[in-house]
Amino acid sequence: MNHVTKKDMLFISLMLFSLFFGAGNLIFPPFLGQSAGTALWPAMCGFILSAVGLPILGVIAVAKSEGLQSLSSRVHPLFAVVFTVIIYLAIGPFLGIPRAGSLAFEMGVQPFLPEETNRKIALFGYTFLYFGLGYWLALKPSKLVDRFGKMLTPMLLALISIIFVRALFHPFHSPADPIGEYAVNAFTKGFLDGYSTMDTIAALNFGIVIAMALKQKGLTDSAKIVSSSIRAGIVTGLLLTIIYVMLAYLGSVNQSSAENGAQTLTNVVFTLFGPFGAILLGLVFTLACLTTSVGLLTSCSQYFEQLVPKVPYCIWITVIALFSLIVANLGLTKILQISVPVLTAIYPIAIVLIGLAIAHSFFKGYRAVYIFTTLSVSIVSVTDAWMQSGFSASMLGEFVKSLPLYNLGFSWICPAVAGATVGVTMKFLFPWKVEKELVNYSNRVI
Repeated sequence: MNHVTKKDMLFISLMLFSLFFGAGNLIFPPFLGQSAGTALWPAMCGFILSAVGLPILGVIAVAKSEGLQSLSSRVHPLFAVVFTVIIYLAIGPFLGIPRAGSLAFEMGVQPFLPEETNRKIALFGYTFLYFGLGYWLALKPSKLVDRFGKMLTPMLLALISIIFVRALFHPFHSPADPIGEYAVNAFTKGFLDGYSTMDTIAALNFGIVIAMALKQKGLTDSAKIVSSSIRAGIVTGLLLTIIYVMLAYLGSVNQSSAENGAQTLTNVVFTLFGPFGAILLGLVFTLACLTTSVGLLTSCSQYFEQLVPKVPYCIWITVIALFSLIVANLGLTKILQISVPVLTAIYPIAIVLIGLAIAHSFFKGYRAVYIFTTLSVSIVSVTDAWMQSGFSASMLGEFVKSLPLYNLGFSWICPAVAGATVGVTMKFLFPWKVEKELVNYSNRVI
């Protein structure tokens, strides 16, 4: 069979939504709504552009390129392995999976614990059970569509909708004035906040899960796998946009002070439902975090199985789950502190690769464009991340700080344009010679 029914496409789209929609997707929109206040819509436009638009483009780019490593290899075979491994480790056992487990504990369990409870022991006990369940669910990737698309995701969407509908009929005050950077440039601040969801780099990972799900439904033609992946991505993008608007609205009407999005959402839900709100919120966070963790466990294990075929999937998933358990017990605050410079380093590179993949036919896939664009952006983004970690970058750091848009967080844009311009110029000056020499040089480096 070389056809996927509309019903199966819907369930695959719901599965993709559940893979994307995790810890950060729940906590960042409400805080954005509270901070942006009356500037909610320009802030949301920026947020949706980076938190929905870029991930969906990522799904399309990976589908068209037949995998993240295949896409990265257009720069250099060695870069393909190194960058892909970094992406999978960052979104997987080093940051993404532990963050989801830790947040699920803080929002789904901690509110119910007596004050005298030892938090560290409780966190370990919860995360042990959490990753044990995630491990069991991820052991059989073929059942993800049925378990997520048909069961868990509809439950999650229903719970969020109940909260939103109740809020529409509650007499909240009007949104307050925007604060901080939202009062200066709400759109840009919203765009940068979208980075924190980590969905753009997650999209580069989930391509393999979607392709496997489509193949399990009987789709074998590569062109149809690509087109079906794009359709699933578009449906997922629409769902994400609707849910983000709901959550941001809840944050905008919150009148209580809050230090983060988790507190903002907690304040709203408790105002609407009283003590029962703790149970409702706990279910929402647990479902959202668990589905994302399972998706990341699956995609990471499938990739490393392909990278090292001698080590089977079951071993990889065991190692990744255990390592994620250890990191999760560092606590949410520590994990979030680590994530900022890591995302600063790899996010611009991921965005540029996605953009180049979408524009691949425009410059006819000329390798020099990939090489010079990615190299330019990598130097700037890694230097910026190095400085954010508290280290000195001397003259290179001063150069990065002097780049246009640095204060807005987009210092990588001009180097990206410059690198692409150099690559395209070389294409016209040296139609094939430079391309051949670049390929030969790359092979010698390896």
